[in-house]
Amino acid sequence: MAELSPTEQFIQLLTENQNRLYGYIFSLIGERSQAADVLQETNVVLWRKIDEFDLRKPFLPWAFTIARYQVLANLRDRKRDRVLLDSELVEAISSEAESMAQNIESASDALSRCLERLTPSNRQLIESRYFESKPLDELARDSSRSTGAIKVALLRIRKQLGECIQHRLAAES
Repeated sequence: MAELSPTEQFIQLLTENQNRLYGYIFSLIGERSQAADVLQETNVVLWRKIDEFDLRKPFLPWAFTIARYQVLANLRDRKRDRVLLDSELVEAISSEAESMAQNIESASDALSRCLERLTPSNRQLIESRYFESKPLDELARDSSRSTGAIKVALLRIRKQLGECIQHRLAAES
């Protein structure tokens, strides 16, 4: 497979992070249609600033900064409406939301590493159940085990993953 161009890498990062950006914007605005509008405005600004982004640096903090400015601009433009959030509150909330997003990113990275440490059969079971959304009875039938045995196995694997994630996050701190 050919290596992606910088523009293609940017598009991939932007696409992969749409839900996170929307969640961040929604956490600041609290209204779905406004958040969707601000997300679109943010996407336009991100695209216009593509040359300013350094692909060696994390995308999300840079995108959150631009999104925060778009939220503030949106609040400023809607001042004639009854606005419940002022710019100081948006700054405080955005700081907390950015921190939470970073924690989610760290937990996601830890989960990826912990999944790699599972036995192939346990990893396959987790992927089938949670990534492919296969029903328990189908998993039981495919593995010649009872549904109860599959439930117990998933419970044990989830516990193992949880402990692994906590250990990795504690090691990072």
